[in-house]
Amino acid sequence: MTEQTRGPNETPAPAAEVAQDENRLIAERRAKLTALRTQGVAFPNDFRRTDFAGDLHAAHVDSSTEQLEQAGIAVTVAGRMLAKRVMGKASFATFADPTGKLQLFLQATALPDVYEQFKGWDVGDTLGASGTLFRTRTGELSVKVTALRLLTKSLRPLPDKWHGLADTDMRYRQRYVDLIVNEESRAVFIARTKIVRALRTELDGRGFMEVETPMMQPIPGGAAARPFITHHNALDMQMYLRIAPELYLKRLVVGGFEKVYEINRNFRNEGLSTRHNPELTMMELYWAYADYRDLMDLTEQLVTALVDVVKPGVRQFGYQGRDYSLATPFRRVTMQDAIVENNPGIDATQLRDIAYLREWCAKVGAKFDKSDGAGKLQVHIFDNTVEQTLLDPTFIYAYPAEVSPLSRASDADPFLTDRFEFFMAGRELANGFSELNDPEDQAARFLAQVERKDAGDHEAMFYDADYIRALEYGMPPTAGLGIGVDRLVMFLTGQAAIRDVLLFPQVRPES
Repeated sequence: MTEQTRGPNETPAPAAEVAQDENRLIAERRAKLTALRTQGVAFPNDFRRTDFAGDLHAAHVDSSTEQLEQAGIAVTVAGRMLAKRVMGKASFATFADPTGKLQLFLQATALPDVYEQFKGWDVGDTLGASGTLFRTRTGELSVKVTALRLLTKSLRPLPDKWHGLADTDMRYRQRYVDLIVNEESRAVFIARTKIVRALRTELDGRGFMEVETPMMQPIPGGAAARPFITHHNALDMQMYLRIAPELYLKRLVVGGFEKVYEINRNFRNEGLSTRHNPELTMMELYWAYADYRDLMDLTEQLVTALVDVVKPGVRQFGYQGRDYSLATPFRRVTMQDAIVENNPGIDATQLRDIAYLREWCAKVGAKFDKSDGAGKLQVHIFDNTVEQTLLDPTFIYAYPAEVSPLSRASDADPFLTDRFEFFMAGRELANGFSELNDPEDQAARFLAQVERKDAGDHEAMFYDADYIRALEYGMPPTAGLGIGVDRLVMFLTGQAAIRDVLLFPQVRPES
C-alpha cells in the first residue's frame, strides 16, 4: 500500500487520525522488514560509499550534458531516500547524505532484479547506488543507476513533506527527525561546529593552551549559581557538577601555565528560558600579565573573527529583523553611566546610598533582598532597565565589588572592580576581569559570600580553602574571560531561542 501525503493547502488531519495512520504504516513497514529477514538481506554492512552529493555538485557545476555523457563518470553514493516518483518502467528518487541531495534515475531494463523491489521501498529508507552521472532534460545532475541496494529499512514514516516537523517541542525531543527533514536545523549545527573550531584556532594561534578540568567538584566555584548535586559512591562524598572551571584554570596559572583555555560544559540548576539552559557551553581563558582592557580588545577580535566564519567581511549583521553594527571599536561605558543614561531623573551622586537605591528598585520593579548592599542594588536596576537596551556590541565595565567576588578591586575606587560584561542583542555574551590574586582579600570575599549563603542566597559561593592555598603560592597578575558559546551561536546563526542551537536540550519526560 502506497503511503500518501497531504497537499500544501489541505487541512492537517486530527491527531487521532494521524496516530492511526502512522500505526498502520509502521505495521506495513515491519512486514516488509520481516520479508527481508526471511531473504537474509536485512541490514547489510558490506556497502562502501566513494562519492558524496555535495562534492559531485561542486565538481560538475559547469559540466554540460554532453560532457558528462562523454566522460562516463562512475560514482557510488548512499543516503536516505527523501522522495520517490515511480513512472512504470522508469523512476526517480532523491536521497540525502551529509553534504547534500542528489537524484537517482532508475530503469527497469538496467535493474531487472531490483526494480520491482524498489517500487515497494519507502521514503526514509537508506539506499546505496552505483551508476554514471548525467543531466536530465531540466538540467538536474543525477545518477543513472546500474546497481541498487536497500541498506537500512526505516520502520517509521517521516513527517508530512509539506508541513515538516512543525511541533517545536517534538523537534527538541526527536532532534534526529528534525535533522532529517529540516535543512535549516542542519545548517545551524554545521555552523556551530565551524564557530567552535574557529574559536579554538583563534586561541591556539595566540599561544593559549587548551586544557581540561574536573566536571565533578567537591566545591562548586567560579560563578554565582545554584549547582547540581550528586554523590560519589567510591569516595562516599557529596559532589557538585561544575558551574564554572574558573578556580581550576587559575590554579594552572599558579602552576606556570600562563595562557590557558577550556571550552567546557557547565551545569547551573536554574530556570529554562529562551536564553537559559541548565547545561551550557562556555569558553573560559586566563592570561597572565594582562588586564581587563586587554580582554576587551581580545573579545572584539574574537567576535569579529567568528562573524567571518558565517559571513566573511560583513560588519552589518542581521539578527531577528534588526541590523547590528559590528564595526570596531565596540562601545565601552561604565555600569553607573549606563544606569544614569537609561533612568531619567536618577541622581548619579546617590548611587551608593542604599535607601535611595531601594526606592529606585521599587520604582523600576526590581526585586531585592534586605541584605543587598549598594553594589547589588545597582545591578538590580541595571538588569531591569539597561540590559535589554544594549543591542549593538557594548562593553559595560566597572562592576561593583559586591557582585564580583573573584575580580580585582579598582586601584582608584575599591567599591568597583576591573570587570566588564559584553552585551549584544540585549543579552550578556561574555564576562571578563582582572583577577583577584591577593589571597587575603580573596579569603575575606569568600567569607562574605558564605555569610550571604547562610542568609539564604542559594547562588552565593562556597569558601574554597584549597584555592586560597594556591593563591598563597603566588599567582601573577592575570586576566580571565568567559564567553557564552550557546548565546554567541544564537546570534551568529539567527536563532531566537537557545534550544535551537543545542542538539539535545533538556525537556520534560514524555507522559
